[in-house]
Amino acid sequence: MEIRKLTGKDINHFIELIRVFEDVFEMQDFQLPQQEHLLNMLAHPGFLVFVALEEDAVVGGLTVYTLPQYYATKPLAYIYDLAVRKNRQRQGIGQKLIAEVNRYCRENGYEEVFVQADKVDDYALDFYRLTKPTNEEEVVHFYYTLNK
Repeated sequence: MEIRKLTGKDINHFIELIRVFEDVFEMQDFQLPQQEHLLNMLAHPGFLVFVALEEDAVVGGLTVYTLPQYYATKPLAYIYDLAVRKNRQRQGIGQKLIAEVNRYCRENGYEEVFVQADKVDDYALDFYRLTKPTNEEEVVHFYYTLNK
């Protein structure tokens, strides 16, 4: 298995990862954005994508948004989505992805990597606890849906 950070030329792997998200997150009526948009995302310096590959097929991956800070000069990394194909879960793939993101961010001058999980999602909470986080906080996440 290879853990790889995607670049602008890896559009097919990015699309494969999005399809993994669609399946694992059970996204009903999902419409894949146009390829131009996805290429723009891959080219954006504040957006990172890591995939787990076996025989050049995506078996899992995650996306990360870089957040510049005003309290410090080092950026933060926010893991937005992480998923592993259902038939490959509980085999350490997600932990390897987290470890690679942490390594990459440490080597590239980030201050911290963080991720959120819903309090009702016991599987996600147990998974992230296995990755040995530095700290765990209980927070409430608010969001505002716009223009619906």
